[in-house]
Amino acid sequence: MQAKNLFAAVDLGSNSFRLEIGQLDAGHLRRVEYLKETVRQGNGLDADRNLSDEAMQRGWDCLARFGERMAGFRPSQVRAVATQTMREARNRDVFLAKAKNILGFPIEVIAGREEARLIYLGVSHLLPQSDERRLVVDIGGRSTELILGQQLLAHTLESYRVGSVAWSMRYFPNGQWTASAFQAAEIAAKAILDESLSLYPRSSWDKAYGSSGTIGAVSDVLHAAGWPAEVITREGLDWLMEKLLKAQRPDQLKLEGIRDDRRPVIAGGLSVLRAVFDLLQIDEMTAAQGALRHGALFDLQDRESPAADVRAQMIGWLTQRFGVDTAQSERVARTAQALLTPLLGKANADRHLRKLRWAAQLHEIGMRISHSDYHKHGAYILENTDLPGFTLDELHRLGLLVLGHRGKLRKLDTQLADRLFVLQLMSLRLAVILCHARRDPEISGFQLDWDDKRKTVRLKWPADWPKQWPQSAHLLREETQAWQKTDWVLALA
Repeated sequence: MQAKNLFAAVDLGSNSFRLEIGQLDAGHLRRVEYLKETVRQGNGLDADRNLSDEAMQRGWDCLARFGERMAGFRPSQVRAVATQTMREARNRDVFLAKAKNILGFPIEVIAGREEARLIYLGVSHLLPQSDERRLVVDIGGRSTELILGQQLLAHTLESYRVGSVAWSMRYFPNGQWTASAFQAAEIAAKAILDESLSLYPRSSWDKAYGSSGTIGAVSDVLHAAGWPAEVITREGLDWLMEKLLKAQRPDQLKLEGIRDDRRPVIAGGLSVLRAVFDLLQIDEMTAAQGALRHGALFDLQDRESPAADVRAQMIGWLTQRFGVDTAQSERVARTAQALLTPLLGKANADRHLRKLRWAAQLHEIGMRISHSDYHKHGAYILENTDLPGFTLDELHRLGLLVLGHRGKLRKLDTQLADRLFVLQLMSLRLAVILCHARRDPEISGFQLDWDDKRKTVRLKWPADWPKQWPQSAHLLREETQAWQKTDWVLALA
């Protein structure tokens, strides 16, 4: 099968790295290949939250094997996401810089709520469609996601810093399974998850589902021991804990259905799962087939259609939330895209134009806080929000565009080495100037040329344009002076 018909998702989890290759057709996913490796990067975080050299090397080695399998895929066919360990790691940039080169594709560090959204997307797509209200739980290596949703739409999403790897390291550090250790682990998990009580009351959902990781492992063990397939009950959790207490250590546990790589972290995961059952009053949970990686695949398909892209929906929500003048933001967006288009090649042009459009739509969101320095307020909002569909890097880049759309450019010195960012920023700044009167600008006859060697953008306008629009011409001339203080040149002709 040719790679052009396929999509791939890479999940860089705290315990395992996973690669799912599938063929999406009319909303249905057919698995082509699935690879999983226990990398256990979550164990590699030291007291200062730095990844050890050994943990980084394990990750790089795994991604090299995944990258070989994805040879021939286009960037639009692949989504690689990193979760809690990368969110925590202070030296994540060191790991990611090399990891992206090894894998051959960008790697996105996603926020906890975005992880939750993708988990629900994967679970809900692989369940029969119904109107039941669903609670979805995913216990990963260093975080636990709780989601409420109905059909394909999630409406309550949270991520908590408690997971199987973290809890195993903290409460079972020497591999000793004792009743007192389990009690301490469950109490600590409840202390973190306690705030979920108001968000996920028992009256808000009809059926509970569990995704991947710990819940899949517990389900497999219970089924191998004779419990119903894909069903986890309180009695089953009690039975499993008794088995662990009797074994006392991972290497002495004699149970069918548990993989060797899961033994060292099963106690931490079980203690968190028991805490979730108690807090949310769960009597029975169904182990679902869908997971984060499936949600990433379905999200890739949604991104093929701008109307279905959840990021576009979130931009609309933000503009409403902060009372943006939508007529002006749309005017600036159209103008900025018109200016940038001739400067882009065909590769990924639509994607780059779409992100410029989002920045233009959001460039005035800070005005609700204060008209003075509103660009700084807007950048702060984007840097400090969990926006479903967006990665942390995407929000950071949008924030920088909003920050840089006016004022001095020295604040963006480190970003001005990125050619694409410069072209997007310059197009946005020019569009804001041209639309300063809050009406559609006259730009017919405008032409932008790019000289890569000289780092120069030349704006050509009709001979009589400056006389027709003297204020705009004045502002544009001032803009050329702003760029003189950088390594880039904006010239008018």
